[in-house]
Amino acid sequence: MYESPTEIANLTSTDKFDAALAIHLYKAGRLLQGSRIPFGIIFGGTDVNEDIKCEEKHRVMGAVLEEARFAVAFTMKMKELAAAEWPDARKKIYVQTQGIKTTPSETFDWYRFLQNAGIPTDTGSLHMFLLICGLRRVKDPLYLVDAFSDWHRKDPSVRLGIIGPAVDPLFASEIEEKVKRAPGVHLLREMPQDDLHAAMKRCFAVVNSSISEGMSAAILEAMDLDIPVLARNIPGNAAIIKHKETGLLFSDPQEFVVLSKSLMNDPIMEREIVTMAKDYVKKHHSWESERKAYQDLVLRLQ
Repeated sequence: MYESPTEIANLTSTDKFDAALAIHLYKAGRLLQGSRIPFGIIFGGTDVNEDIKCEEKHRVMGAVLEEARFAVAFTMKMKELAAAEWPDARKKIYVQTQGIKTTPSETFDWYRFLQNAGIPTDTGSLHMFLLICGLRRVKDPLYLVDAFSDWHRKDPSVRLGIIGPAVDPLFASEIEEKVKRAPGVHLLREMPQDDLHAAMKRCFAVVNSSISEGMSAAILEAMDLDIPVLARNIPGNAAIIKHKETGLLFSDPQEFVVLSKSLMNDPIMEREIVTMAKDYVKKHHSWESERKAYQDLVLRLQ
């Protein structure tokens, strides 16, 4: 783990690096300031949405953008946000959506997964909702917990699983404590990506409750796996979900429950959303197109 520009400078000089590509304008970008090698930057989401509000981080990010050969935004809206703050950088900011490729494991054991989570497997009907995120405050994994628990008390078939790395260990402990007291909500163990994709395929829906997003890979992966998505109505999510066409957008926990029930009671709507979402991902989030775009951009680092 590299913590300072000096450590990065030492690394790049000893190992004969020719160029660098960094993700997150502040967290990674500040480490490349004054770098002897050319670099490009990919906006993460929290940099342009949140860090921009802090004067010192804003100053650092502006300086990083000046030095960068190019920057990549996942959406036009993200580009416009950055260009409004740093107009001189507009011409070097490119828009490239995330490419998605899912690889569900053939050997994943769904029943063992449920047993490990403490979810009964013999109740017949189960509607499993999966919230996939790094456990940190900006992802707001506790946003739906109370409303979901109340719903579970009335309908024991609904369950919410929260899964992801403990990015903020202190906050992860808070989540653990809260979930212990929330019937129907489970904190699940992290798992390899191919197992996670297989688990997603068996779920009823994938959920996103973030306060801020760049572009959620979990949402795009769910779309690719033919699983409906319910996401909090924030700019990053609204950029990839058209409400009631490629997914469902909610503005508060109560609306989440209402929309989830409508999805459970209307298999035709569910099928239409899943079909349109899959078409959208194929058309706009091809990993081959993403690869080609970055190959072209990396040539600018020569």
